[in-house]
Amino acid sequence: MKKLILKNESFQYIEKSFREWLDILGYAESTVYNLPNHIRELFYYLEQNNINNINQLDNQIIKDHYNNLKLRSNDRKGGALSNGSLNKQLQALYKFTEYLRQSGRMILPTLNIDWENDDTKHIEILTTEEIQQLYKATQHYPKNIKYTKPHYFFEAIALRDCAMLTVFYGCGLRRNEGYHLTVDDINFDKQILHVRKGKANKERLVPFNKTNSKYLQDYVYDGRINLIKDKRESAFFINERGKQLSSQSMSIRLKLLQQRTDDLQLQEKNVRLHVLRHSIATHLLSNGMPLENISRFLGHNSLESTQVYTHLVNQEDGN
Repeated sequence: MKKLILKNESFQYIEKSFREWLDILGYAESTVYNLPNHIRELFYYLEQNNINNINQLDNQIIKDHYNNLKLRSNDRKGGALSNGSLNKQLQALYKFTEYLRQSGRMILPTLNIDWENDDTKHIEILTTEEIQQLYKATQHYPKNIKYTKPHYFFEAIALRDCAMLTVFYGCGLRRNEGYHLTVDDINFDKQILHVRKGKANKERLVPFNKTNSKYLQDYVYDGRINLIKDKRESAFFINERGKQLSSQSMSIRLKLLQQRTDDLQLQEKNVRLHVLRHSIATHLLSNGMPLENISRFLGHNSLESTQVYTHLVNQEDGN
């Protein structure tokens, strides 16, 4: 995309305001840079069609602009824009309408523009059976063998790994959310997990069921207590040295559990912590949970971010 020059000062101001809004909410630096650039293309389209006031914007104009993008050539690579590039444009458009709504500038109905099929951004998910195998793999710790560590140490690691699966699958947390989790963030009486450092600095309360409560309590009261060396340590996940477990170490532990399973097909999958989050969202949707509830559960800023899971469920149903 060549650098587009906007003549309309109000559009220039709104673009700048949109960028600041993204920055204040704590979005990644790349997002703060790229999304307003995509919206500049929308403003340029408006100017070319003699639309000079944001109040003239409506969903049909946005759809016409998007259809025009689908016909536009790729300046750098030639040919048409890839589906991945189009989805980035869609992300910007959806986020911009959210900005317009939250800033009080105007309220537009939901766009309802379908995401393009992007084979380069395949979302990996695990079946419920594969999730169960990961839980079973936490029990595959050394037994009846003389090690430098006592037996209860390996039991504590097993309980921690089980709690890790529960936090990222059972509660659907992002990696960074799980890393910042503290013991005080979990209320066992109300079966609520408090996410204090969510994406864009948003907090949310995540409910968990009795089974997940047992896994978490087993770790807190029987596992974590045997790992910590300083009782003042508040981090939920503790490493072998008694300190906070890093997010990278969590990813390594998950890979280890994956390789401990007997399922060769599962071992070949690109299993990451975020795959657990994708998996629980898909399973909840398959079991009939409303999309709005799943969106709140995951801490999405808008329903559009959750709609990708409807495509995954539809693909599974079609197989």
